[in-house]
Amino acid sequence: MKVPYLWLKDYVNIDIDAKELADRLTLSGSKVEEVITSGEDITNVVTGKILKIEPHPDAEKLVICQVEVGQEEPVQIVTGAKNMKENDIVPVALHGSTLPNGLKIKKGKLRGVPSNGMMCSEEELGIAGDEPVHGLMILPETTPLGKDIKDVLGLNKAVIDFEITSNRPDCLSVVGIARETAATLGIEYKTPSLDYKATGEGDVNQLVKVEVKDSLCKRYMARAVKNVKVEASPAWMQERLLEAGVRPINNVVDITNFVMLELGQPMHAYDKREVKSNTIVVERAKENEKFITLDEIERNLDTEILCIKDGGETIGLAGIMGGLQSGIKEDTTDIIFESASFDGTNIRVNSKKLNLRSEASSRFEKDIDPNLAAVALDRACALIKELKVGEIVNGTIDIYNDKKEPHTMKVSGSWINKFLGTTISNEEMKEYLDRLELKTTIENDDLIIAVPTFRIDIAIKEDIAEEVARIYGYNKVPMTVIGANSPKDAKNKKLKLDDLVINTMISSGLNQSISYSFVSPKVFDMINLPQDSDLRKVVKIKNPLGEDYSIMRTSTLPSMLECLGRNYSRSNEFASLFELGKVYIPKEDENQLPNEKNILTIGLYGDVDYLDLKGVVENLIEVLGVKNPSFKRQSDNVSYHPGKTADLYVGKERVGVLGEIHPDVADNYGIDTSVYVAELDLDVLYSNSNTLKKYRPLPKYPAVTRDIALLVEDAILVQEIEETIRKAGGNLVETVKLFDVYKGKQIPEGKKSIAYAISYRDENKTLTDNEVNKVHDKILRSLEYKLGAQLR
Repeated sequence: MKVPYLWLKDYVNIDIDAKELADRLTLSGSKVEEVITSGEDITNVVTGKILKIEPHPDAEKLVICQVEVGQEEPVQIVTGAKNMKENDIVPVALHGSTLPNGLKIKKGKLRGVPSNGMMCSEEELGIAGDEPVHGLMILPETTPLGKDIKDVLGLNKAVIDFEITSNRPDCLSVVGIARETAATLGIEYKTPSLDYKATGEGDVNQLVKVEVKDSLCKRYMARAVKNVKVEASPAWMQERLLEAGVRPINNVVDITNFVMLELGQPMHAYDKREVKSNTIVVERAKENEKFITLDEIERNLDTEILCIKDGGETIGLAGIMGGLQSGIKEDTTDIIFESASFDGTNIRVNSKKLNLRSEASSRFEKDIDPNLAAVALDRACALIKELKVGEIVNGTIDIYNDKKEPHTMKVSGSWINKFLGTTISNEEMKEYLDRLELKTTIENDDLIIAVPTFRIDIAIKEDIAEEVARIYGYNKVPMTVIGANSPKDAKNKKLKLDDLVINTMISSGLNQSISYSFVSPKVFDMINLPQDSDLRKVVKIKNPLGEDYSIMRTSTLPSMLECLGRNYSRSNEFASLFELGKVYIPKEDENQLPNEKNILTIGLYGDVDYLDLKGVVENLIEVLGVKNPSFKRQSDNVSYHPGKTADLYVGKERVGVLGEIHPDVADNYGIDTSVYVAELDLDVLYSNSNTLKKYRPLPKYPAVTRDIALLVEDAILVQEIEETIRKAGGNLVETVKLFDVYKGKQIPEGKKSIAYAISYRDENKTLTDNEVNKVHDKILRSLEYKLGAQLR
């Protein structure tokens, strides 16, 4: 919000410049975006009086002037200007001064005669209009000498641009900022005049009736003005509006805009002739109703949009914009002033839906105080009287069913000090709160605070502590150790495991990548997903940046393949990436938030194969301490190669999939080489993790190792063989290591030879050959019975 500095000074006696005020307000919690100052590039230019003019001895077109600028000695200036005469007062740029466009003035010599500055024209000061200007700028005879030209010409006007947060609608006004300024500086501020007298005949209730048919309208007030003379506003009002970024239109419309900027309450004025039924009705629009707003655009309405109607015909969109037909015209003679309060959420949703954001809607959507409507209506009438715009009719229409009342809070002063780490007395706290119109009394150690209705942001005791801190001065609050009883390690289990996963992946030679959770619907076709796949049921973004970011992803595979494809297209010979991200699975009830799953995605291409990917996954499983992992063949996943893919399980719970990407899918991403990807559900892994390390002493008794070579069917998995060995061997089997896989001429077709080294150990004694042989024979029998294995 732009607040003109001079307008602010109408309500607060400020004795510091705009930039210092901006700094002070920022420290007290009112964030300033920038200070816009006109004429700030003009320095050391003062008013001067020409005492004497003499011809230049060596130049016919130059003259030598002696100029009084308020110093002890006159300043000598050589100029070529012809329009001045002795005793004229002109702007004088002294030695070391600067002018617009970075022009710097220094003393020197012109044709041998010293010149200690320059007398300026309007063009040189940057204030010339569109018409060409010739000669110096001649100032009035009463202009004091030696004064800064910016003060004389009013070039030192400043506008402070504030960023107002959504919880402080009371600051969306000049008076609101004046209140903050007064509290920050510890001075008083004054409110605008609300005095007026009704001079028009009749009563507003005889002219118009109001019916509020929807609870979205919290309050509706109206007054009437007769014998209106529509004309231009006075210069001071136009100047204030322009500085605040609002275009002046006419005196009636300007009054409504002036009140809105001054007090923060939007208002609207209707031409009484256009309220033909003499009844204003506040109700919702009809479905597909057409309406032309003041900006001359026809808009399609629906039943969620609250309207102001003339009987049954819409004449304005409540809280957003009035209608074209009901606006103030040059021949308008009678007007109806509207000052109302509407539901902020409804205004925000509908202004966004209509793509129509106005100064009024930007205030209403923040839920401004309904009690402000009466103050604004009085202020508008006071301006009607001051500007002699028309005759105010007796009476006020005020429909206010659920009146908003101030509330009271009790906060302990010692608690505030403990919370802030300060030693502020209760009396000082009371002073700070009173400055903000939070009227406070002290009872023992408690502060009893009456919170006005315009402070919607104050609801809990921490809010009161914040108000005390910002007026006391954030820069004065001492640094203290946090008082919360936090655990020694503030990270929860998930954060710890996330760090462990990241470190494990990096240790495995992978680089972390990050991608958006917003994707395009086209990615499902890119990974060959069937049309009836559940993964195509997605959460759609209502206001997406574009089609490429219009849905929430249900799979991280497209994101990883896009990243790998980008690396491949840039001629990177290999890539090893991982990402910790989320997928969003919608629920049957669209009004409920989707299920968010944490997914680890690993992607590799280059001099790698399936076993490299499996090794990374097994490394992660070991680090996380996950027990009973198993891999099962997967041939139904259309995005993966049917013969080189497996599902990972922990017990009976599926964790995810890993394998080679289907060549057709890889081709869709422009990758002409084998690509290996794993998608793992971290939530399942974390729930089965056990990172607690227990000490285990070195074994006291030796191990016995036996080698075994088996002839098995080619389709039998190594995992099945190892599970059979461990199950049959029981606790005596310490390790099972595969050291050879062979297929060749000596091996029958469809068979393979697999060799293992099996270590046996008993923790309580030394094993004998007979004990080992007994267990070893049991393993051989189990392999032969369950898998049809033959000993080579």
